[in-house]
Amino acid sequence: MATGSKISEKTTLRYSESFKQKVVEEIESGKMNLSEASKRYDIKGPSTIAKWIKKMGKNHLLNKIVRIETMEEKDQLKFQQEQIRELKEAIVQLELERMRTESYLVLACKSIGTDTETFKKKVTISPVTKY
Repeated sequence: MATGSKISEKTTLRYSESFKQKVVEEIESGKMNLSEASKRYDIKGPSTIAKWIKKMGKNHLLNKIVRIETMEEKDQLKFQQEQIRELKEAIVQLELERMRTESYLVLACKSIGTDTETFKKKVTISPVTKY
């Protein structure tokens, strides 16, 4: 082993189901809150006890996030959602048009007796210019 290197041992804590249940019950009864239980039992990680509460079906004990918006924010959100819906619809329409055009190309190539890929290589499409 090289001089100066340290081997650190990592300790993984595993809590029994009965211990988890006890902590959740103490929180549910109002004896302590999440942070107090975390300190009292030296439970590391801010979400450890919250996971236990979720698992044991006591979700009403967890903090809830409530979003308060102004009418302008709600209107803006609604407008943005409508724009997203319209853009998704436009993408679908463009894809359908592309598929239709591709099908026409295949039919046209068959009628003139050439391979579609060969035709695509020979033809270069220049951008449309407006005068």
